Amino acid sequence: MKPLNPLPAARSALRAPRQFLRHHPVALAITLSAGPLSLAQAQTTDAPEAQLPGITVTATGLGLSAQDMAAPISVLEGQAWQLRRAATLGDSLTGEPGIHATHFGAGASRPIIRGMDGPRVGVLANGMELHDASTISPDHAVVTETLLAERVEILRGPAALVHGGAVGGVVNVVDSKVPTALPANGLEGSAEVQWGSSAREKSGAVGLSAGTGPLVLRVEAATRDAGDYRAGRGWRNEEGGRRVTGSDSQSSTGTVGLSWVGTDAYLGAAYTKQAAQYGLPGHVHSDCHPHGDHLHCGGHGHGHAHDEHEEVPVVDLHSYRWDLRGEWRNLAPGVEAVRLKGSHTRYAHDELEDGVAATQFRNRAHDLRLEVQHAPVAGWRGVVGLSNGQRSFSADGEEAYVQPTRTHKLGLFLLEEYQIGAWNWQAALRHDRQTVRAQDDAVERSHQGLSASLGTVWRFATGWQASASFSRAQRMPTAEELFANGPHLATNSWEVGNAQLGRETSQAWDFGLRKTRGDTTWSANAFHHRVQGYIYGRTVDAHDGFQLQHYTQADARFTGVEGQVRQRINRFVGVGVFGDLVRARLAEGGHLPRIPAARLGVRVDASWRGWEGLAEWVQVARQDRTTAYETATGGYGMLNLMASYRFSGSPLELTLKAENLTDRLGYAHTSAIKQAAPLKGRNLSVGLRVAF
Repeated sequence: MKPLNPLPAARSALRAPRQFLRHHPVALAITLSAGPLSLAQAQTTDAPEAQLPGITVTATGLGLSAQDMAAPISVLEGQAWQLRRAATLGDSLTGEPGIHATHFGAGASRPIIRGMDGPRVGVLANGMELHDASTISPDHAVVTETLLAERVEILRGPAALVHGGAVGGVVNVVDSKVPTALPANGLEGSAEVQWGSSAREKSGAVGLSAGTGPLVLRVEAATRDAGDYRAGRGWRNEEGGRRVTGSDSQSSTGTVGLSWVGTDAYLGAAYTKQAAQYGLPGHVHSDCHPHGDHLHCGGHGHGHAHDEHEEVPVVDLHSYRWDLRGEWRNLAPGVEAVRLKGSHTRYAHDELEDGVAATQFRNRAHDLRLEVQHAPVAGWRGVVGLSNGQRSFSADGEEAYVQPTRTHKLGLFLLEEYQIGAWNWQAALRHDRQTVRAQDDAVERSHQGLSASLGTVWRFATGWQASASFSRAQRMPTAEELFANGPHLATNSWEVGNAQLGRETSQAWDFGLRKTRGDTTWSANAFHHRVQGYIYGRTVDAHDGFQLQHYTQADARFTGVEGQVRQRINRFVGVGVFGDLVRARLAEGGHLPRIPAARLGVRVDASWRGWEGLAEWVQVARQDRTTAYETATGGYGMLNLMASYRFSGSPLELTLKAENLTDRLGYAHTSAIKQAAPLKGRNLSVGLRVAF
């Protein structure tokens, strides 16, 4: 695969323990908590009592802190984010309680929240949807560059509903491509380089903001180049080696942004070009096709993987995106802020076989979002807004399993907050309308849904708070769920949609208890989702691993716990326990496919004279709660070490990481190609960053 160069992209931008988990789930629920143990939270002071910091969550639109939210919020920023970042968004977040990843080799990995994935998890850039093809299939990458992200917010509960359809939650990637403030001294920026051993990965990024006002220019560029990564001890590919064939990846990103920045307002735009090439491990050809609910597999009835004379299929991806962002504060009496956001995306990727485009995917989308934040009315402070968007998607070639479709969405939403004494109440309401038209068959399907939620936080004592929330959310079926009909060889399946699918309705409860002050800090959360008309791909037949999947609806239940507890030993060291557990079943009996296994981990964090360190052991349980035609996945444990050092009197920062230090072999049960692409073996990495 030819390495990608970031300079053309930038130039173009400038131009335009297992048994315990199984037998003692109640004990697990008591000892776990909802928030992640980040390095930012692990820092200690000379004060006799520590307190978790209040981190503002931008995606809510109200500027609330994570501790003010009625449902658990995870925020990764600063050193914690720099140490957790991986090449893909899913792999970067998979260490957070309740968050897993789809894991499709090294090029594509999307977040899973509490066992829910795909269109149930919204992936946003500064509150706007990322228009790629990642919700369609796990082999399609999320179009974002983690090296250029300042922070990541993971939302659940009432605040997530204002983004529509995200019944599982929202992941908001916050970037700086559109300047919102004047840089200090007229110039500021950062640059970094990284190297990793497992895939011989080399990556780097640079960002620069310049301007003394009112105009501010922002330029960013990033590049990655990684070969096939090495799996853990005990796994072998067809040639007898430990490298996962087809797991190599290269990418480049370039952005230019320009803003007008005033005292109480800003308005700006940015253009981003991203290119990527990555392999598709485990790709299998098959001569099977459906006859009703059964597969017919020709004369021989066998699919075949790529042999040593065939090249592994490669995704060649290109994304061109315009972003518009603006905010006006104190615009009129009673109006605290008005925010305008818009985007236009031209996305395309070709799946190349032997250098020829076998399948071509195209996605053109635009959307607009307007928010008005009002001053308190009868004690209620909130945001009212609307969102409007259109998406045209097409696939042509061997795996064109979805005919060209056009989707139009319109949403109206309201998020309100009311504080009285020790109680903080939050309520959200959203109405959505959606129209999906299949252009070949001239068939149109329309849906509408109403979602609402109510939650509260009760600070009943100093450093203690309890929370509860209830939401009733509705999600409309996607174009792929409605109209798919064809082979999808990346996941070794034939997918059949159902044009008669209706909306999906989720009723979710979340209860939490947190201790935020003192040497011992912890929180515990439990949740239960009752989903009416849950839409999923049900496997009705299989032959030699090739599956026939029909999109269908059935009532489902999701129940789980998640969280962490930390004990401060002294001003330098803390010890914590964290983990999560989710059970997902059909109401009529049986399990849902690819549900994450339970996890339990132990962390030791330390801070001393410019050093920040973290050591953790994560034990993933065996997952044997499987559906038809799905195999169980064994458990595993991994040891990770991370450290950073900020040089005294210097803007330089050194980062050292040792992931899976014992080189254990692990499989992700959430992966559609878990046997062909295990998790990475031992990976040592080093990074150097400078900020000015």
